[in-house]
Amino acid sequence: MQNIVILAGHIGQTPEGRHTNGGTHITYFSLATSRPRYNDGKPVKDDQGRRVQDTEWHRITCFNGLAKSVEQYCEKGMKVLVRGRIHYSEWTDKDNVKRYGCEIIAETIDFLSRAKPAQEGATGREEIDDEIPF
Repeated sequence: MQNIVILAGHIGQTPEGRHTNGGTHITYFSLATSRPRYNDGKPVKDDQGRRVQDTEWHRITCFNGLAKSVEQYCEKGMKVLVRGRIHYSEWTDKDNVKRYGCEIIAETIDFLSRAKPAQEGATGREEIDDEIPF
């Protein structure tokens, strides 16, 4: 069996990068995925007749070249498709309490909406409504 995850969603925060002492580049970001809420097999709707969505947040971790690309081109709100694997971790905090965590280690990331400009000194991003279909 293989550990494979594919998620499509919106980036929830500007990706944050850092380097390890060994020189490995690591970038983290949160990804929001949503799905419609159902009750007795029927979609739940709000007072205005819109479908109610349940949103889940995922911690995404990228390494080296992928990490640099994500940090350079991605920003909060972008739609991306992440392929990777689930990684569970366990540690003991400073108060000697056992803690657990879950993250997605990204292997590839596809941009489903336009990336931010790569030029230095760019003055922001235009509102662009054309998205890449998936």
